[in-house]
Amino acid sequence: MEFFATTPCHLSAEQLQGELTGQRLAELCASIDRVLHWDADRDAGEVYCLWGQFRVHRECLRDGVRFTLPGCPNALAWTITVVPDGALIHCTINRSEHDPDFIESIEEFVADWSQGLQRL
Repeated sequence: MEFFATTPCHLSAEQLQGELTGQRLAELCASIDRVLHWDADRDAGEVYCLWGQFRVHRECLRDGVRFTLPGCPNALAWTITVVPDGALIHCTINRSEHDPDFIESIEEFVADWSQGLQRL
């Protein structure tokens, strides 16, 4: 399943990459309660979020950043990239259907990222 949101954001891809660091995840997204630790050399760490505790990997992309939860049973990943009208948040899971409550929580997660990006 895929979830999308576009939000106003006036940052370049390089600026977005500089702002969306692992250490700032909880500051930028209300669905992420806290960053438990972050290894800047590996660009990976662990967070506690609305679904529990997960390892997180960060990867810079051509136009933004991708985050993955490698231990997540739904293979949740999200990218935030610069588009002409702002920033695109694209979140995916490896299921074509899921429980409505879980889908709602992903929609909330994407909305929280949108709000966080607007504050930048």
